[in-house]
Amino acid sequence: MKMKWCLATFAIVLAAGRVAGAEEDWTAFRGPDGSGHSNATELPREWSETKNLTWKAEIHGRGWSSPVVLGNQVWLTTATPDGTKLSVLALDREDGSVIFDKVIFDVPEPEDTRQYNSYASPSPVVEDGRAYLHFGSYGTAGLDTKTGAVLWTRQDLPCNHWRGPGSSPILHGDLLIIQFDGYDHQYAVALNKKTGDTVWKADRTHDFGTDDGDQMKGFATPIVIEADGRAQLISPAAKAVVSLDPLTGRELWRVRYEQHSPAARPLFAHGLVYVTTGYGKAELLAIRPDGDGDVTDTHVVWRALEGIGRKPSPVLVDDLVYSVSDSAGIVTCLDARTGAQVWQHRVEGSAHSASPLFADGALYFFAESGAALAVKPGREYQELGRAQIADDGVMATPAIAGHSIFLRAESHLYRLDKKP
Repeated sequence: MKMKWCLATFAIVLAAGRVAGAEEDWTAFRGPDGSGHSNATELPREWSETKNLTWKAEIHGRGWSSPVVLGNQVWLTTATPDGTKLSVLALDREDGSVIFDKVIFDVPEPEDTRQYNSYASPSPVVEDGRAYLHFGSYGTAGLDTKTGAVLWTRQDLPCNHWRGPGSSPILHGDLLIIQFDGYDHQYAVALNKKTGDTVWKADRTHDFGTDDGDQMKGFATPIVIEADGRAQLISPAAKAVVSLDPLTGRELWRVRYEQHSPAARPLFAHGLVYVTTGYGKAELLAIRPDGDGDVTDTHVVWRALEGIGRKPSPVLVDDLVYSVSDSAGIVTCLDARTGAQVWQHRVEGSAHSASPLFADGALYFFAESGAALAVKPGREYQELGRAQIADDGVMATPAIAGHSIFLRAESHLYRLDKKP
């Protein structure tokens, strides 16, 4: 009897370990480390309104923020179409039912940016016990994930976004770091995540080469890396990417470029920082992060100009980096060390805003039309699966957690799982 009890206990422990392994979280825009990678397995590569669909939950209002997943909760933000009410929803991961649905900010006179953007485009970031929401200059808030209680808010950080906010917040230690790159003000700021108080503020000090505020905007989400023996906040802005000390905001180095309104999140691999430069003729730059001051002429290892997406972030697998163009739906595969083009291929759906992801041996591309494509990473194009939902468009980058893809369309959130 004792032996049977021990074997049964051992089996339960093993089962619990498998469940814990499957319950991976997706805590920020493009995942916990911002790379767009997930170690999830057994994911679907095809889906529709009737195939590999676990649940479909209606989302009121309008928003382009990505869902984030923590434990049994799926968080996302939304707004009324006119932008006067900014809300957060937390859904049950298992069945899509609503846990919390509350208005966080009332905005009497929002800017009219509906034709360019949504009023809820920055994605939340979550950690154990806390969710952090950001709506640009309209407001930032910290919430308790268990009760939904608002712990602190800030609405005093100035910025005329002009085309609406887009940069998502990130966590670094006890700091919540946010970028404000607007028509009138351009800066990064770090808040104490527990209180919302300002820890540091770093104004953009590089020469924009223009007084046209429309070319001084930015929508990108930064990353924090460890390189050259120091932590670095890689912070894309209009006309330049800068590296800041994430604890103080002090500038370490910068690389200048001609483009504006960057939206893609940077990558770091092979000792290089990969940055997409934004609107104009978008470029993908590979930069050595071991410099000081202006390193434009000395630390750019390579530049790629053909087929580079402006809004979708690139994704890197092994020694290859992939970028999908916004309007033409062309995927470009580049050698990550040299920038040499390996292949190009037009994928399903012409317009792309969502960033591609990598998981379970496949690259996933999501078109605005609701079409999706799974492709095998490698030096030759190989398609693994196609999908289509009948909803009214996909702008947000999905989340991948456990064995599931959480896909936000214009009016619904889908949980997609591989069915027998």
